[in-house]
This record gives sequence, structure tokens and C-alpha cells, in this order.
Amino acid sequence: MKDVSIIVLDFGSQYTQLIARRLREERVYCEILPYYTKVDEIKAKNPQGVILSGGPSSVYAKDAYEVDQGVYEIGLPLLGICYGMQRIAVDLGGSVIRSDHHEYGKAELIINKAHGQSSPLFDECDDNRIVWMSHSDRVDELPEGFKPIAHSDNSPYAAIADEKRRVYAMQYHPEVQHSEEGYLMLRNFARNICGVTEKWKMEHFLKDQITKIREQVGDAKVLCGLSGGVDSSVVAALLYEAIGDQLVPVFVDNGLLRKGEREQVEAVFKINLKVPLITVDAVDNFLGKLEGISDPETKRKIIGHTFIEEFEAEAKKHDGIKFLAQGTLYPDVIESISVNGPSEVIKSHHNVGGLPDWMDFELIEPLRELFKDEVRKLGKELGLPEGMINRHPFPGPGLAIRIMGDVNRADLELLREADVILLDELKASGYYTKTWQAFTVLLNVRSVGVMGDNRTYDNTVAVRVVEAVDGMTATFAHLPHDLLERISRRIINEVDGINRVVYDISSKPPATIEWE
Repeated sequence: MKDVSIIVLDFGSQYTQLIARRLREERVYCEILPYYTKVDEIKAKNPQGVILSGGPSSVYAKDAYEVDQGVYEIGLPLLGICYGMQRIAVDLGGSVIRSDHHEYGKAELIINKAHGQSSPLFDECDDNRIVWMSHSDRVDELPEGFKPIAHSDNSPYAAIADEKRRVYAMQYHPEVQHSEEGYLMLRNFARNICGVTEKWKMEHFLKDQITKIREQVGDAKVLCGLSGGVDSSVVAALLYEAIGDQLVPVFVDNGLLRKGEREQVEAVFKINLKVPLITVDAVDNFLGKLEGISDPETKRKIIGHTFIEEFEAEAKKHDGIKFLAQGTLYPDVIESISVNGPSEVIKSHHNVGGLPDWMDFELIEPLRELFKDEVRKLGKELGLPEGMINRHPFPGPGLAIRIMGDVNRADLELLREADVILLDELKASGYYTKTWQAFTVLLNVRSVGVMGDNRTYDNTVAVRVVEAVDGMTATFAHLPHDLLERISRRIINEVDGINRVVYDISSKPPATIEWE
């Protein structure tokens, strides 16, 4: 897609990606760019509006992030959110001060009758809605031409507007689920204020990516690593749709897969999709390199590097390969790359960050701007089977990051048996499709137990089941107690070496979904 309806300038908020998500849910196409993007680059994308995201810093902090001042001169509607609001206020002649009361969490938004109820930003919105605040600074003096259109108990300027210049700002975060009708406010900005009429659909993305892939690849071949998960499967199907037999799809069995996963992947691609899948048995190579390694970041890096080595070895068997395809998604990019500060690096991801210098491949990542639910929609467009589209996320490093400590064959087998019981029970109860991700973690913590008349001293597994929309945030699933009891009983009774099961009730944040 040549033109972008809405540009979101990222000042480092953990919620920036949700702005894009909410707009795409309203079928408004948008892109996220770093806060320092020059105005000429913004104009080149021919947007109809610009949003300044929130951020963790103060506008008065040393080295505070600043926007290209030309953004205020191009005549496009602007919306500032949290830090973006404070940035607009200071840049246009107002002032920001430290708030008397930090305002974090839910607050009641009261739309001002004098101005707010006539603002197109609040069209169809109910008064007295709950919104999500997260700030310690607040606007003290409004720039000339601005009026307050909403307030809260601690924020007299919870929302402001200069209707003449079409510049709007909110102290709260309309993009988070806790903000009631926040999605409507974002839609109003895009549709009512910016005049976005074109409705973006996944078929647009599909056609656009097929064209881009064909232009990028030309007559060359593309090596695609398949894991059997949703992301890599959609990448393979998309590439096969775009370039056919120029695709060299490779499935590497690294020995870190779930029970029966290799057979399932081969069946889907070779039988259902008729894709000429190549399977590489690299179990010994991966497990040999992981022997004695317990640090999670080291595990991830070893696995990522070994994957690339295996792909390069396979590539040498084929003439004309110039590209390596990966199923990198937007959350992977955000969690792994810090744009001069904005989104803080949380963990490394083996699909992000380019290729090592010694590899002679160009990287192709057709999904790197999509969230997981959008990838599933794309998979449906491509005709992938429901069972694969709705499969829970599975990490690239596999079971290696679900074993606390070093990785060995015995522990892998123990974990596989416990894991398949969990998945079987979730599917039988209907909770598999109601949850985002579910797995077991081998803690390598032993405790005393009693089985029959015998004392045991065996391992503990943690069961992790979470609910999420895109994986950026997650809450633990409130599974029925009888289901949890059944899962625990089966694991303890059927898996020799495990005598205790615990349930993980932490949410993201502060925890991550995976344990390592």
C-alpha cells in the first residue's frame, strides 16, 4: 500500500502498538514511525493524520524526545496521547508541570458540556466514561487557541482541542482496553476529523505483499524456515502463493518440539497444501550445543545461530537462493529493538535483528508489521486449515525456554508428556480456543511426595495458561478448579518423574508470557 492513512509517531510508550491495533480493527491503515522521523518522510507517505504516542519521559527531561516541528506546519490533523499531549502543549506555547497527584490507572472522564460535547472527537461517546491514565506530568497552561473538552478529578485538561487547526490531545490512553469507548475516539479522529474513508482489509495486505515479494525476489529463490507455528506457516503459504516453486521450504527438527509436532507439520504441508517441504533432522546438533547451558539468553542465541547454520547448509544444496524468509511479527520487533530509547528491549528474539555478516542472504519478513490476530486473518485468506490458524503461539526456541536450567533429552521427554496432557484437557474442555497460549514449564525443582506407600522426590511442573488479544499484554486464565485438578491428576499419575503441579497466576506485565 503506497499511502498510509494515519502515521503514529512513537515516543516509547508500551501502548504505542495498541494505537495501530485499534485503528486497524476499525479498518484504518496506519504505520508506526520513530518520533524523530523527518516531516518530508511523513509527507511522502501521504497520510491524512498524525498521532503522537505516549512515552515514559518528561518533556522537560534532559534529552527529551522531540518531534520535527514541521509536523505542526503541514496542515494535517494531529492527536497527542499522554506524552504526545504534553509535547503539543509545550511546542505550541503552553506549559507542563509536575502533577500534584500521580494519576495511574482508571479515572472517570467527564466531557465538558461547553466544548467537548460538540467536538467531533467525542461523537457518539457517552459522558462519564472510565479511561486509563498513566502520567506524572500534566498540562498547566493551554496554548493559544486550545480549549478543554474533557476533565477528570486530577486532570482539568484531560482532553483539549484547537478545532480550527484540528489539533487534539488526550492525557489518557484511549488505545487500552480499560478505556471505555477509547476505540470510538480513535475512530472519530481517523474518520470524522482526518476524513479517512478507505477501509483497509486483509486482502489489501495480501495483494500488496504478493506484489512486494515478487518485486523483491525477482527470479531468485527464497529459503523459508518452517516451525509449524502460525507465523512461519503463513509466511510459507504467502511465499508459495507469490513465487511458487522459487520457494525452498525447510522444516528443521531441532529436538525442541512438542510431541508429534514433526509428523503434524509434514502432513499439513506435504499432503494438505502440496508444498514440497524439506525436513532436516538436526536434533543432535542443537542438543549438543545446548548441553550444559542454563542461561536463557544464551539458549536463545545458540538456537537462533544454529537455525541459521542449518538453513545455510541446506541452501548450499540448491542453486539460486538469495533470500531467507522469517515469520517475524510486530511484537517481536518491538520487544527486541529499541529505537534510540522508545520501547525498551525486553528480550532478544531469534527472528529479529538481521543476519550475521558471514551469511550471504537477504532477509525477507513479510509479516513484521502484523499482530498475531492479523496473521491468523491472513492465513484464512490463504486457505490454511483452521487447526493451524488457531494454533497457540509456540516460541522459536521451543521447549528449551520452558525448561529451567540446562536442556537434555530426559527432561525434554518429561516435559513433552506433561505438555500434551495439558493440551488434550484444554481441547476436550473447550478452553483451548478460549485462551491465547498454554504450556507446561519444567522447573527442575524437586520436592517430596507420596505415591501409594512410597516416598517420592521428583520434579515440579508449572502450568501456564493466559488470555490475550495480541500478546503485548496478558492475564492468567481463570480455569475451572475441576479442570485444573484433572490436569494435575493426569500429569502426576501418567508422567513418571513428576509429583507436583503448580499454576502460574502472574500477568504480563510484570511477568512475560514465557518463563525464559
